[in-house]
Amino acid sequence: MRELLSMLVNSFSNMSLWSILDILVVSYIFYKGYILIRETRAEQLLKGIAFIIVLIPISYLLRLDMLYFILNKTLTIGVLTVIIIFQPEIRRALEHLGRSAFDDKHYPANKEELYITINEISIAVQNLADSKTGALIVIEQSTGLNELIGAGTVLDATVTSNLLENIFVVNTPLHDGGTIIRNNRILASGCVLPLTDNNTINKKLGTRHRAAIGLSEVSDALIIIVSEETGVVSLAVNGRITRGYDKEKLRNILMKIIENRNEKKVKTAGEKVKSWIKVKTER
Repeated sequence: MRELLSMLVNSFSNMSLWSILDILVVSYIFYKGYILIRETRAEQLLKGIAFIIVLIPISYLLRLDMLYFILNKTLTIGVLTVIIIFQPEIRRALEHLGRSAFDDKHYPANKEELYITINEISIAVQNLADSKTGALIVIEQSTGLNELIGAGTVLDATVTSNLLENIFVVNTPLHDGGTIIRNNRILASGCVLPLTDNNTINKKLGTRHRAAIGLSEVSDALIIIVSEETGVVSLAVNGRITRGYDKEKLRNILMKIIENRNEKKVKTAGEKVKSWIKVKTER
């Protein structure tokens, strides 16, 4: 016991500032990785892999040669296995990193234009909910959705409540799919969205809701869903879905989310400009 304590003390005393920074960075990466896979299939798979890792030394100590051989050979190809198993989560992590590292210009130029667009969407959603007309409306943010837009029917029209309501009229060509909005333009309708693989969500939620959650898992888009069975309005953001919105509540939450991101983007841009000016001044 004394030797173990002595070894620990020596290890900590020999640690440099860079070693501490290295540990903090690795810890943060593992933490963010856990946040990304929490409450997904990957979390259960990760528990299974951890169980296998624990079993290897146990099987060796108990001389369970066959079990040890199988587990050891399984870990030999473990890296490739992990990449295959966690492909959706790895893709989502890289997309999340890309959204965090880079900004784009998918937002309306001013607050007045933003309010008009959100208000038109909210009015349309309320009318669709009152008539129990199913709808799936996607508001694009940082993550580009051009691959989905290209697979739909391109409209490139100004956002109005009347147009949105007409798009989702039952038995019309564009009603059975997602409508994607960028800035104050309806870019395309009839777009097919990726379904979620999350099996923990409410079984009562239909294909529209699963598609909304699926897209919100791989992008930072805001997806509005109107149920054709109940008329309930839902909002999917970052893999989560909340329900029970009316016109006012929906408009307020959309404005708050987008304005907060705009403010953050402006602040970041300002910091970059200050940094650039400082470097130029020092030179």
